[in-house]
Amino acid sequence: MTNQDLHGKVALVTGASRGLGLAIARGLLDAGATVVVSSRKLEACERAVAELGAGAHPLALHVGQWDTIEPAVDGIIAEHGSLDIVVNNAGIAPLAENLLAVGESLWDKTIEVNLKGPFRLMAVAGARMAANGGGAIVNISSIGAERPSPPEAMYAAAKNGLNALTRAFAQEYAPSVRVNCVLPGGFATDMAENWDDEFVGKIVDRLPAGRLGRPEEIAGLVVHLASDAAGYTTGALIPVDGGRTAVY
Repeated sequence: MTNQDLHGKVALVTGASRGLGLAIARGLLDAGATVVVSSRKLEACERAVAELGAGAHPLALHVGQWDTIEPAVDGIIAEHGSLDIVVNNAGIAPLAENLLAVGESLWDKTIEVNLKGPFRLMAVAGARMAANGGGAIVNISSIGAERPSPPEAMYAAAKNGLNALTRAFAQEYAPSVRVNCVLPGGFATDMAENWDDEFVGKIVDRLPAGRLGRPEEIAGLVVHLASDAAGYTTGALIPVDGGRTAVY
């Protein structure tokens, strides 16, 4: 057994029906974990589970709804015996034509999904993990938090908040629960299929890697952070961006 072996562990991945979340769920599953695949729509979760195969389980969960978090966590523990790994991946990234035009409802929705929900999930799951002897939480932020443009200001603000929460929760449930954060750059997910060559060119311009990332290149790091191999890593903010934050 290697120290990245996750057999016997139960993981929850939010926003896992597509894109990076689906790739992360697959990585955890391949490492041996039982994986709860969650998103707002049960049908989407069920399709993802059918693709992933044995060991994956669907769960409809809207992370922006505060009161749904605790019952969901306790339901996972009741059904699977524990909750050892949480990946806060669910998020929305609305763009604004101009910041004056941003309405309160869109602002609130962006904060609810990207910040408020992850806060509540970390609080509830972290407490259960600590009481059960430990666990690992991995938050999925964005390099937009460090390189924000005006159109993504709401998203960037929420992800900056998630970065701060990572470091706070790394202390809250220490030493038994480790909390880390991954900051992706541009990745070739299903969302990127609608990007034209000009837009992709802007993303990779001056990018040391010279290309978009592959989803499995996020999944590998998440598996590492969730495993005993990362036993001395907590409170870390780790960019996976092809070197984007190394240049300005």
